[in-house]
Amino acid sequence: MSEVKSGAQQGSALFDLSGKVAVVLGGTTGIGRALSVGLAAAGADVVATGRRMEPLEETAAAIEALGRRTVRQAADVGDRASLVALRDRVKELGPVDILVNCAGRIRRVPTLEIEESEWNSIVDTNLTGTLRGCQVFAPQMLERGAGRIINIASLNSFVSFHEVASYAASKAGVAALTRSLAVEWSRRGVLVNAIAPGVFRTALNQQLLDSTPRGQELLMRTPQGRFGEVEELVGAAVFLASEAASYVTGVVLPVDGGFLASGVNQ
Repeated sequence: MSEVKSGAQQGSALFDLSGKVAVVLGGTTGIGRALSVGLAAAGADVVATGRRMEPLEETAAAIEALGRRTVRQAADVGDRASLVALRDRVKELGPVDILVNCAGRIRRVPTLEIEESEWNSIVDTNLTGTLRGCQVFAPQMLERGAGRIINIASLNSFVSFHEVASYAASKAGVAALTRSLAVEWSRRGVLVNAIAPGVFRTALNQQLLDSTPRGQELLMRTPQGRFGEVEELVGAAVFLASEAASYVTGVVLPVDGGFLASGVNQ
């Protein structure tokens, strides 16, 4: 019995993030907020940041309610100087162990009609913004020989949805960037992985999912027969941030209710 208890305790310890410091870029709304609070619940001190102070304050309060430390500092992945200022401010908590790149944007528009400026803006946020986050926060991880980076990819990293070519291109790039950084940095102790969320209900997409043919098709393509709740992404993030994933790098992990496995569902 004692051996069983010891094994359970060891298993639990593998996922314990106590004493770790995490930064979640784009971490104050939707999926990012769920990951910020989830990492805090697993024991990490978490700095969740975004461009707007109101959701930042709300998320910081939720982190502190779990007994974790945080700092309140807005940042924009499109502005390298703001990321550098954030990095310097986070030093109050200690060196960053975990970076989550979650900032993103999407716009549905026929590809022939999208303005080049709009294309560039989406790619700049989703792909180049991920690169900026890595370039700003990875050097201290590489110097210490330890760190975890978790990027947010997409189903669109693997398959295409109608009229979101800019988003799909950017998220395919995030998957490629994740693998490239894993090849460069894993021997130096920094493991780089990504999560590819399936279809998750948020305040922004609820009407689309529940009241449109596109939503019906997305549901039909999901073998579990339901959309995800953002909290269901927390386990993957905690896993990739923890010692349980000490030999996992360069992976894009789908959390999608079986969507990518789906062919004919009826």
